[in-house]
Amino acid sequence: MQGTRVMAPEWDKVDAVLLAWPHSQTDWAPWLSQARQTYLDIINAINRYQAGVIILCAPDDIDDLKALLPEQAKALLIPASYNDTWMRDYGFISCVDDQGYGAPVEFRFNGWGEKFDASEDNMANQRYLAALCEQPLRSSPVVLEGGALEINQAGHLLTTAQCLLNPKRNGELSLTEYAHVFEEMLGCSKTTVLQHGHLEGDDTDGHVDTLVRFTPHYGLVIQAAFNRADDSHFAGLKSLCDECMQVLPEYEQFHLPLPHIVNESGDRLPASYANFLICNRAILLPVYGQPEDTSAIEVMQRAYPDHIIEPIDCSVLIQQYGSLHCISMQVPTNTLRPSVLAMLEKGVSIYASDHA
Repeated sequence: MQGTRVMAPEWDKVDAVLLAWPHSQTDWAPWLSQARQTYLDIINAINRYQAGVIILCAPDDIDDLKALLPEQAKALLIPASYNDTWMRDYGFISCVDDQGYGAPVEFRFNGWGEKFDASEDNMANQRYLAALCEQPLRSSPVVLEGGALEINQAGHLLTTAQCLLNPKRNGELSLTEYAHVFEEMLGCSKTTVLQHGHLEGDDTDGHVDTLVRFTPHYGLVIQAAFNRADDSHFAGLKSLCDECMQVLPEYEQFHLPLPHIVNESGDRLPASYANFLICNRAILLPVYGQPEDTSAIEVMQRAYPDHIIEPIDCSVLIQQYGSLHCISMQVPTNTLRPSVLAMLEKGVSIYASDHA
C-alpha cells in the first residue's frame, strides 16, 4: 500500500522537469529544427520559473544540445536510448508523503495500447531516471500513462473511461479494479472516471490532460468547443462539460475555446489548450498561432489568478498529435538526490552513471 504518499498535484513546488530531446530517429525528423527550437523555448521558460531540466538525449546529440543551451542553464543531460519524446507517458510519477518527501512510481508503457513501439521508453525509468531520486522506484505491471491522470490537493484523481478500457492496455481490467490500483500505487482517496470527450487525431484514447484539468481553487479547466457550434467536437465536448457539472457540481468551470488545425494532408490535429504545464508560479500554456490563442490566455488567467500565464508556441508539437504537457513531467521538491540538485545548480552538466 502506498501509505501516506499521494500523487502530487502539478501546482506543488517543483525542482525539475523531465524532457527527452527530439532526435533524427524519432517521428520529429520532418520538423526536427523547429521542434528543437520549441524545446529550447520550453527549457528556457522552465529555468525562468526556478526549476531545472533533466533531459534524456541521444549520445550523438549531447555536444550539439550542450552548445545550444545557455552556459548557466540549469540542465542535466543524460545520454540515453528512447523511442520518442512523450515524457508525460513514460517518465516516473512523483508521490509525496505528509512530510513533503517525494518518491518515484512507474507503470508499464506499451505505446498507448500497442499503437507504437515503446520498448526503449518503457525502460527509461529503470535505466536512467530512478537513480536520480532519493527513494527507490516502485513499479506496477499495469499499463498506464501519466497523461491519463489528473489529481488535486485532496487526492481526487480524474481519468477517462475510453483510455482505461482499451483492451490492448490491460485486457478486461474493470474500472473498479483500476480504482484499487490508483489507491495502492498513487494513494488517491477518490477516483472519477469521465465518460465523454475526445479530440480527433488523438492517439491516446482521450487522455484527461487534453480535456480536463484541476485548479488549486477547486475549479476545472475544460477543453470545450463553445466557439464552434458546427464543429464535429461540439456535442462530445458539451457532454463532457455537462458530465463534469453532474459529477463535480462543487467545482467552478472554466471553458477553453477550441482551435481548428489540420496538417498538410487535411487531417484534423488534436490541438488542446488544456495541455499546459504548471511550473512553480507559472502556467506554460501551449498556443498555436490561432485566433483562439488570446481567449485561451484570458480563460487561463481567470482559472489560475495566482499564476503567471506564459504562452509558448507549440504549433510544431501538434504536428505529432501532442503538446506541451505531453512532452514534460514535473518532479516535486524533495524527490531528487542532493547530488543531482547540485549538478543542476552548476549549469549545463552531463550525467554519468557513476554519479548514482
